Amino acid sequence: MIAAALAPPSVHRRTQRAPGRAALAARRAEAARASLACCHLCAHHCGVNRLAGIAGECHAGAAARVFSAQTEVSDELALSPTFAIALSGCDLRCAFCITGRESWNARAGEPLDVPALAARATAALAAGARTVMILGGEPTVFLPDALDLAAHISDSAVLVWKTNAHASAEARALLEGVFDIWVADYKFGNDVCAARLARVPAYSAIVRENLLWAARDHELIIRHLLMPGHLDCCWQPVAAWIAQNLPAARVSLREGFWPAWQARTHPELNRSCTPAEAARAREIAADFSLQLIP
Repeated sequence: MIAAALAPPSVHRRTQRAPGRAALAARRAEAARASLACCHLCAHHCGVNRLAGIAGECHAGAAARVFSAQTEVSDELALSPTFAIALSGCDLRCAFCITGRESWNARAGEPLDVPALAARATAALAAGARTVMILGGEPTVFLPDALDLAAHISDSAVLVWKTNAHASAEARALLEGVFDIWVADYKFGNDVCAARLARVPAYSAIVRENLLWAARDHELIIRHLLMPGHLDCCWQPVAAWIAQNLPAARVSLREGFWPAWQARTHPELNRSCTPAEAARAREIAADFSLQLIP
């Protein structure tokens, strides 16, 4: 039976991290910055020297930029309102990306001012925000700056890591114990769709490895964007894998697909999902007894 409106995950439950997150994040930020000399933060494993200005698949340099920082209420109810900090740049090239202009361009937005942005996040929490979310683009691309941000925010704040789940083991080691809640995308149910729509190889194994890791010691929300024409090839395999491997995971099924950015270059994505597709997607979730959350 589908759980359409589970009680939200407790944003007060701490993950399996040691006290003193700020100090831990500060140390990890230094290590992450040094790693840019031979970058393996994402699963592309480019190995380029970003400190010397050499760009890999994400086309990013060494310094993060921000294209949005504001309190938002459009995320899962368990997290909202959240002060969302969106870093420019991403290691995937999803044709349908709603923030494609900024996500594909690591030089979009404004330079990151960590103390000023952390102060804004702290003020947002005092004004009623429940969480602080670091996202992108893809924040793993700029892990040193993301960890620096975490180091400047109070240990008592609930930090959310919103990710495409394409990180490397090196990045996971740097992230461990810093963020309380992971919101991880599981976009494609097969490698063919991932390669065609996001230009990423070996997608499934990488994402599954990251999801299994995140679920061990963090609160995890798996997010899937329902795409028109992709129920059988993407949503059903995703739902089946979650049911078999992470049956207790909270799943956020996003039904509001919009043919943004370059989606119209793929004929099946040149529209929104129909009510019938959305209903069938929920039936699939029910068939696999997934724990859907609003």
